[in-house]
Amino acid sequence: MKTKIDSKSIWTIAYPIILGSVAQNIISVTDTAFLGHLSETALGAAAIATIFYFAIVMLVWGFGLGTQIVIARRVGEQNYTLVGKTFIHAFYFLMFSGILLFGFMEFQSPSLLKWMVSSDAIFQASNDYISYRAWGILFACVNLLFRAFYIGIAKTKVISWSTGVMAIVNVFLDYALIFGQFGLPEMGIKGAALASVIAEFTAMIFFIVFTLRKIPIAYYDLFHFCKIDWPLFSRLIKVSFPIMIQNFLALSCWFVFFILVERMGEHELAISNIIRSIYVLLMVPVWAFGSAVNTLVSQVIGEGFPDKVMLIIWRTIKLSFLSVLALVGISIFIPDFIISIYTDNALLIEHTRPVVYVVFGASLLFPIAITLFHGISGTGRTFHAMLVEVVVLTFYLGAVYVLTQVLQVSVSEVWLSEYFYAIFLGTASFVYLKYAKWRGSVV
Repeated sequence: MKTKIDSKSIWTIAYPIILGSVAQNIISVTDTAFLGHLSETALGAAAIATIFYFAIVMLVWGFGLGTQIVIARRVGEQNYTLVGKTFIHAFYFLMFSGILLFGFMEFQSPSLLKWMVSSDAIFQASNDYISYRAWGILFACVNLLFRAFYIGIAKTKVISWSTGVMAIVNVFLDYALIFGQFGLPEMGIKGAALASVIAEFTAMIFFIVFTLRKIPIAYYDLFHFCKIDWPLFSRLIKVSFPIMIQNFLALSCWFVFFILVERMGEHELAISNIIRSIYVLLMVPVWAFGSAVNTLVSQVIGEGFPDKVMLIIWRTIKLSFLSVLALVGISIFIPDFIISIYTDNALLIEHTRPVVYVVFGASLLFPIAITLFHGISGTGRTFHAMLVEVVVLTFYLGAVYVLTQVLQVSVSEVWLSEYFYAIFLGTASFVYLKYAKWRGSVV
């Protein structure tokens, strides 16, 4: 069966991921909004703690993306029983990694945060958040595995359903646990973290039940807990490890970005956390179409049609750009309304407004840059994708350091660094896809 590469087929894979990502980001919005109405300190600490947590999670997220690429390649080759074997081997790795990362966050995060954060109030609130949030990483690992499986086989609707369930649970518990409603204790920032952990657990249960009831287990040979096939395990690691490092470095650099902003002041950090939440929402279609490109590129190469790769990428860029343009086109007329979701502080709204316009412009560059970049990963050349990311991040972080510590510009000007990142990443990815030898890649 040949993979269809028309716009409708790309959209069919991407839109459930978009819906799922919207639901996922409802969690981020509600966390930020509720904590923004709690205090500027809580709002700033949430930025530091959340990005610290996700920088760690990006290691297993990267392995999930690698698993998705391998599964998609097996689907393209019509080797369906090997899909299940890949799934189980990924489960072994993710559970082992999840336990290690949980231990790291429980025992090492306090000293790391203390060393990096200058404000005692921000440090204490961030540490309180991580102490609860760390418990969710094992559930997150299982959810990432199911996400990789469903995107890899191009059946993505369940992702939007599971994330919708997670969002509903999180929104309710956020309100109840942060402010002490419905007979539950008032926990502040700790309540936001605990709500997220319970929401992750709920999504995991949903994935397991849905898969057992709706997926032909024998067809894919799922849940067959076999002995480790070391050659298969090695292939998974070879594809996934560069993505793990790449994603970890990307989020770590953003964490450093916020640490540098925190040194500008708690007010600037609060502004940047609001911007982070808005920015991530604008990027929802970009990441969804990026996931679709990973799957489609890997599948068509598995079918023996590498010449279709660039056609897939350009059609996906068009859809991704139009989606972001629509979001920006609506948002640009109501910036104060959007900001007021996160805070009722008039001065904070006034100072956040110019930064919003900066990220509106930057978000229009990322559909091109991210889609091209995910195209590299989809070919299976994940090590080369990692090298591209490392070079881009090095220059990006250098630019942020100069802007914040040397030139000491305003927070609006600091966020201009996103333009540099998008342009450099997109250019480097295009040059690679045009001139590098990736067509014979084996996964």
